[in-house]
Amino acid sequence: MKRFFGKHLSRTAFLTLVSTALAGPNTGRAEEGMWTFDHLPIAAMQSAYHFTPTPEWIRHVIQSSARLAEGCSASFVSADGLVMTNHHCANSCLAALSDKAHDYFRDGFYTKSLAEERQCPGMELDRLDSISDVSTQVEAETKGKNASAYSAAMQAIESRLTKDCLQGDAAHWRCDMVSLYHGGQTALYRYRRYQDVRIVMAPEQGIAFFGGDPDNFSYPRYDIDLSMLRVYENGKPVHTPYLQFDINGPSEHELVFTSGNPGRTERGLPAAALAFQRDVINPTVIALLSVREGMLWQYARESAEHEKQAEDELFSVQNSLKSYSGTQSALRTSDIVERRAKEDAALQAWIDAAPARRQEFGTPFATVNKAIATQRKLFTQNIALRMALDGLAGEAMTLVNGAAERSKPDAKRNAGYHDAQLGEIEAALGAKTPVYPELETTSLALSLTTLRQLMGADDPLVQMTLGHESPDALAARLVHETKLADPAVRLALWKGGQDAINASSDPMIVFARRLHPSLVTLRDLMRDEVSAPLHKAEGAIARARFAQAKAEGRLDALYPDATFSPRLSYGTVRGWTQNGKTIPAFTDFAGMYRHATGSAPFNLPQRWLDAKGRLNLSTHLDFVSTNDIVGGNSGSPVLNREGHAVGLIFDGNLPSLAGDLYYDITSNRAVSTDTSAIIAALRHVYDEQTLADELTKGHR
Repeated sequence: MKRFFGKHLSRTAFLTLVSTALAGPNTGRAEEGMWTFDHLPIAAMQSAYHFTPTPEWIRHVIQSSARLAEGCSASFVSADGLVMTNHHCANSCLAALSDKAHDYFRDGFYTKSLAEERQCPGMELDRLDSISDVSTQVEAETKGKNASAYSAAMQAIESRLTKDCLQGDAAHWRCDMVSLYHGGQTALYRYRRYQDVRIVMAPEQGIAFFGGDPDNFSYPRYDIDLSMLRVYENGKPVHTPYLQFDINGPSEHELVFTSGNPGRTERGLPAAALAFQRDVINPTVIALLSVREGMLWQYARESAEHEKQAEDELFSVQNSLKSYSGTQSALRTSDIVERRAKEDAALQAWIDAAPARRQEFGTPFATVNKAIATQRKLFTQNIALRMALDGLAGEAMTLVNGAAERSKPDAKRNAGYHDAQLGEIEAALGAKTPVYPELETTSLALSLTTLRQLMGADDPLVQMTLGHESPDALAARLVHETKLADPAVRLALWKGGQDAINASSDPMIVFARRLHPSLVTLRDLMRDEVSAPLHKAEGAIARARFAQAKAEGRLDALYPDATFSPRLSYGTVRGWTQNGKTIPAFTDFAGMYRHATGSAPFNLPQRWLDAKGRLNLSTHLDFVSTNDIVGGNSGSPVLNREGHAVGLIFDGNLPSLAGDLYYDITSNRAVSTDTSAIIAALRHVYDEQTLADELTKGHR
């Protein structure tokens, strides 16, 4: 089941739930920027590296790249549907397929034939097909509208555009309306959608996350954070363009590219919103994550079975906690809020300097300040209510809310429930992911306890949620008596619509029905008094920055903040200097064996201990590059000038944790596994000769 925290709800996705981020265009400098494929910095690449990507090069990279809907990037690496991504991007699949006899998350998953490849429950892979600029249509529909009228117009235009884009075939296509430059431009992204994704190979967690939490977001690293998937259609592997696999990996100082889907950056966030994150959002989320980490840590130590059940979520929570903490440290120790306040004031002064600009752009920062003030008032209730909707309770709310939304005309539904998006919800509800009653109960009890702590025992919402039961008793009763762990039950309720929801006596559905009016009231307040005015202000700020950049001759240097949509970044393979010490670009197998102590988390899997004599220990293992990445880039391929895969992004270093807010080429580094290490591991550690041959030949 998807939980409130963890990989299923990444750091950036969580911020989207509890806040409405605002960012404007950024001024690109060499190697900075996550560029849309229809607006690449071709002149800058030519000037710095004498490289100009051809239309054919760009098209091939687009068609060979992919996105896992759960929140990762990926790429096709053979003509027979073979996909490369990170191990941690397949953790939920490995955990879901595990049983009492197999722990694929910890011990790895291996196949020798297509027949042994197993479908990942609920996994969806999307490949970009086209990008359309729909800014003019959106602007025409929303012009002159405010608050609820603005929200309604946005809902209507999203409904129409996404439905038209699908052309009646939601099974094979996915269409997302994406706000770029946070309102300055709106694009419609059309993806080829694949829902039969099977696991082919994944190594042990011990090598995919060697060094564990102590090494996470640090460097040197010694990981092969890899999983291999295969995409099927009509029971057979699909045939698509693919990235040729370079078995030699990159060289130091080589120009390299990443093609991925960075989750969200906030490099143009106004000072008021940055301060809100620093003072309210981040401290609250860090505290909640810390408590959940402790709960999972204790649960995992109660038995070997509990450890298996909790390992995926514990990994995800620890990863999120470190990410939030790094961003918060950057906000606390730098002067970014003060600098941003000066930048905001300077832009408003530029607007005010000409009556025509004042009439066109108005006072957007005043709108931002007012919306953030409202958001501060709603924050605790917002996060507390969502805390109650954990695991199966969240599935119940999806069913209740989905029935209510589908009873409306499509144009009046809230985002996420338009006809074009219903297939995704139904697929998730029907996924055969395991439910562990003890973990489900413990997790929900913690969420309900947190709700009471945040709001106070006498708060009407708390009293309505808990009734006369304690959090522990309510969680135990709901989990014990519900039938929602069965995907067939969930799908029957989904297909039965409002009548089925009204008639249901399932305690989780009853619980969700009780909370639904409060959720709707809060959602509408956030939408009309926070999201809508912020989105409108975002557009004004973005257009003002465009106008200013055009007047100053630097329009081509602007790039949009990340939106979990396809982007290209470029950089070079090189280390950096930290505290006067040079950090080299590459690690190797010899360093990995030296790094191993034999004790967790620095203990190598037995296969690797046995294989030491068969490996060339000077083979490059991991490397760093100056590519501009953030969360969501996990699983992105690293490409050379020829468009061949030379690496696999899996992390950033500690300075890169501030990458949501700014990019610093002196220390921000992307961390990747070298393709030479992947081939060596497949051939000499795992005896996966067929898979290694498929990578080197490009087909089975």
